[in-house]
Amino acid sequence: MAVQQTQVLPAPFIEAPAKAYLGELETAIGGIKDLDVSKLYGSQFVAPQSAIQAEAEALRGGLGGFQSYLTDAAASTGPDAYKSYMSPYQSDIIDTTLAEYDRQAQMQMPAMAANAVAAGAFGGGREGVQRAEYQSASDRNRAALQAQLLQTGFGQAQNLASQNFAQQMNLAQAAPSLVGQQIGALSTLGAQQQAQSQAQLGAQQQLAYQQAYQPLQAAQQYGSGVMGLISGYPQRETTSPVAPAPSPLSTALRVGSTLAGIYRAITPQQIQIKS
Repeated sequence: MAVQQTQVLPAPFIEAPAKAYLGELETAIGGIKDLDVSKLYGSQFVAPQSAIQAEAEALRGGLGGFQSYLTDAAASTGPDAYKSYMSPYQSDIIDTTLAEYDRQAQMQMPAMAANAVAAGAFGGGREGVQRAEYQSASDRNRAALQAQLLQTGFGQAQNLASQNFAQQMNLAQAAPSLVGQQIGALSTLGAQQQAQSQAQLGAQQQLAYQQAYQPLQAAQQYGSGVMGLISGYPQRETTSPVAPAPSPLSTALRVGSTLAGIYRAITPQQIQIKS
């Protein structure tokens, strides 16, 4: 009895693309297995610090530049701070002023003597008292003038010390602020430059990834289309006869008949004559 074999197969125009898809998928998967992922990921795709950022970082030391201004400001404080700001000509000014005062005071003495002569008191006790009072008043005025000159010089020096203190403190505040502004501006520009470099590296990484996985993605996309066709079209059944395996008996009979045929072919047949 003949044996029939039934197979459920896709439509002929689908079966060929499906076999091609399997071949492409196998090739693509083999390529992925051999893929060196270090070429797709790693520090080579991380943008380094930009030159502008390095410049900003180098300026960080300037943030401590206020210290020198604080030192100068401290020198402008204390009870002796004014001495550094005293005019080097202070003594000359005082000496010249007092010398002129003494000269003016001495110029009054002849006039007093003349008045004493006119009053008939020259050389007497009255003139002596008058001279003593004049000299005492002159000395007091001279001392007051000297004190005024010294106070003026001290006040000017003290004001200069205070001004220097205020200036140094302002500089101590302004210097880090200016450096900080410069660092901030450079950091912003450097970050923009680094972001641009990172975008370029990201694009290169994406390109490398797409190139590496493109065969697999194409095979998958092709397979999606093939699977859609398979699910969208009815399958077909094919039936083909399958020869049964020969039994031992039939095999022996065929061998026997074959041997008998060979024997007859090589053995002459005898012809019997009937009388």
